[in-house]
Amino acid sequence: MIEYALQFGFAAVSLALLLNLWRLLRGPALMDRVLAVDTMVINIIALIVLAGIHERSTIFFEAALLFAMFGFISTVAYCRFILRGDVIE
Repeated sequence: MIEYALQFGFAAVSLALLLNLWRLLRGPALMDRVLAVDTMVINIIALIVLAGIHERSTIFFEAALLFAMFGFISTVAYCRFILRGDVIE
């Protein structure tokens, strides 16, 4: 039963990634593109967690945590760059 749930999860998150990619390419504003990239990071984290459940390995969860921290920092830095034109003051 868990295999069916994992297959459904992989399919749903993959579809979400494709829709986010469409928003990234067709977004009318710059902030739409930033939000699309941030949402893609969240979806990639979900794929990493699903892969960890599938492989029954805990290293994937640590990788997902590191990727989440990197995604948050990069989103904040990019938003600061858009608003102020400089990341480091």
